Amino acid sequence: MDKQFMVEQLATRIRESAQVALREHEAAAIEARDGATPDEKRADARVALEFSNLAQAQGRRAHAALDDLAVLEAFRPTQAGSKVALGNILEIEAGDEGRTLFLAPVGAGIELTMPDGDGFVTVVTPASPLGKAILGCGLGDTVEVVVKGEAREWTLTFMV
Repeated sequence: MDKQFMVEQLATRIRESAQVALREHEAAAIEARDGATPDEKRADARVALEFSNLAQAQGRRAHAALDDLAVLEAFRPTQAGSKVALGNILEIEAGDEGRTLFLAPVGAGIELTMPDGDGFVTVVTPASPLGKAILGCGLGDTVEVVVKGEAREWTLTFMV
């Protein structure tokens, strides 16, 4: 499997998120500044404050996405070894349920498509409970992960 394809696809998704956040930041800033007449602003200063807060939040979101993009652009997936490392594509199973994961430094929760378009992959980072648990594991290892108070056991069944 082409890990670089996964990195490029993830970078595209993060770049798109940054662009949306920047557009929304600009729109909210304009609305906070110009959206109401002076009389309306005096009557309800909360509206301008809300748009100002929204603009700040969208700005933070955009900067976080750009920071993630910088990390991802410097990231080079390693060749598959016997232990799970950043850049691996993995399959884990819990009973009848299976998941395909891409272990990346950023982008947690983003869903990508496989290089041949055959299925979906969820991005997991080492900061997540599942990412922490599987990092350094080998094929056949089972890990217990507690998410939202619920414990689940996952077995690593495939790794590239």
